[in-house]
Amino acid sequence: MDFVEHAQCLREEVDRALREALNFSGECPAKLGEAIHYAGLGAGKRLRPMLVLLAAEACGGNRDAAMPAALAVELVHAYSLVHDDLPAMDDDDLRRGRSTCHRAFDEPTAILAGDALLTRAFEILATKIPSPEMATGCMAVLAKAAGAEGMVGGQMQDLLATAANEEASDAEKERQLEAMHCSKTGALFVASLQLGGIVAGATAAQRAALLGFGEKIGLAFQIVDDLLDVAGNETQIGKRVGKDDTLGKLTFPGLLGISESKERARGLILEGCTHLEHFGNRGTALRELAVYLGERDS
Repeated sequence: MDFVEHAQCLREEVDRALREALNFSGECPAKLGEAIHYAGLGAGKRLRPMLVLLAAEACGGNRDAAMPAALAVELVHAYSLVHDDLPAMDDDDLRRGRSTCHRAFDEPTAILAGDALLTRAFEILATKIPSPEMATGCMAVLAKAAGAEGMVGGQMQDLLATAANEEASDAEKERQLEAMHCSKTGALFVASLQLGGIVAGATAAQRAALLGFGEKIGLAFQIVDDLLDVAGNETQIGKRVGKDDTLGKLTFPGLLGISESKERARGLILEGCTHLEHFGNRGTALRELAVYLGERDS
């Protein structure tokens, strides 16, 4: 089985588990339940849950035990997309090839659906991971990655950052970009790998290797995302392109140019994969996923 087929199998496993995880009781208002399903079960690459599952396998664990952690990180990601798309944030109308949640329903419902996805993530970690120590460890890692020092803080930096900051040098702008992306995107990539390691009972050395790998590929992923916003196909990507330039946002292509940005992403992926040597053959799937992230067109 090649990696594309492997990835599709993993996506199907995650999607089946997601549908079960988002089956709320009759006490959930119908409209809210519809919005939760719309946002949480929409078409997606499921990259973050894949990272959880593959990291667990690289550390000698198994996918079934890692699935609750994989679901939790995907639900946090789904909530973040709902809230990022809101008019007060990025103000997007299109996500994953269809209307954003607040356009398909309404703004208050979208906000509440995002809240529900976020809280469901931690409920799953608390109730579906048998070991209290592992559950607590997973909750701490995911909460920090998703919070003010991670994803939420990175989104705040993104809202504040503009290409009009002429007083900063290019080196300072690049440093700011890296810091923002490591928080906004990279933190959840690193957390996904750490969650897989935790549920697999990873050693300190294994978790350090996952950390090094995650830091590099998380930044590479965001650089590719910036490139797709410049030169991607809106139909393939499933969201608006050219938005960053319109809003005057600071991006790697805008700062370094397209060619150098592509080279930077490739270099980060190669550097990240050196950390996988620690796992031998068990790190092959993670290595293939990293290459896929660098070559993606959506």
